Amino acid sequence: MMEMLHPTRWKDYELLDCGDFEKLERFGQFITIRPEPQAVWPRVLSTNDWEKQAHVKFIPKSSSSGDWKKLKNMPDQWTVNYSLSKDDQLTFRLGLTAFKHVGIFPEQAVNWDTIYAHLKPLNKPRFLNLFAYTGGASIAARAAGAEVTHVDSIKQVVTWANENMQKSGLDNIRWMVDDALKFVKKEIRRGNTYQGIILDPPAFGHGPNGEKWKLEDNIAEMMEHVLAILDTDKHLLILNAYSLGFSALVPQNLLLPFAQKHKSKLSIGELYLPAKSGVNLPLGVWGRLQK
Repeated sequence: MMEMLHPTRWKDYELLDCGDFEKLERFGQFITIRPEPQAVWPRVLSTNDWEKQAHVKFIPKSSSSGDWKKLKNMPDQWTVNYSLSKDDQLTFRLGLTAFKHVGIFPEQAVNWDTIYAHLKPLNKPRFLNLFAYTGGASIAARAAGAEVTHVDSIKQVVTWANENMQKSGLDNIRWMVDDALKFVKKEIRRGNTYQGIILDPPAFGHGPNGEKWKLEDNIAEMMEHVLAILDTDKHLLILNAYSLGFSALVPQNLLLPFAQKHKSKLSIGELYLPAKSGVNLPLGVWGRLQK
């Protein structure tokens, strides 16, 4: 059965409206306009309403980069917080990058909560974050007491994740600048296993040495190897897939043989963000193994 999940506890983030291939979002006290390929419907609010509210708008120059146009005074960097519990809070440094991103994917808070709740009762579980970006899942796992390995192919992004860890009052995450598939193959040879794994692969990407990644071409091989390092007795695995046209049946089919063999609970669904204006923005499918 499909589960439609969205974060419910954000205070420092809000999707205000989306449509006409853009989204209007509040990150802390600052409001951004960014491209959004999934928002194929007309926006609810007027263009005038959007530009009255927004502090900054991303202007694409190509399919992968562009410039920010400031509509009101705001800094290039700022911070937001997310509470996992009354005791544990994550802090993220945000910034205006040339790739339209600001440093977090807010819908992923659903997964941060799941990771924290699953790992917190365990005694020093091992957690692996692949394609780990700026580390939301890594620091959520670390806040839960896990021994965390964070893998991303871009050194500057790993540095950014380290900064988020420190701002969140945490330490001792293992940082790896590596190609995700190569790293997992090395872990198989080492005989290492993990009680928690999350992977959020891009549709397209490159490793640190130019290794090519294309989701539909490489995800089957990736999952075969990732499942080989997942602890079969106690585990949480989350696979995200943000790709236009991908069905939640894709992660289901990839994870089903493991679930059947090891009597693991398999869940699938879709992540989305509800906009204040009333529309809902789809943001990828997911599959989850839990035992």
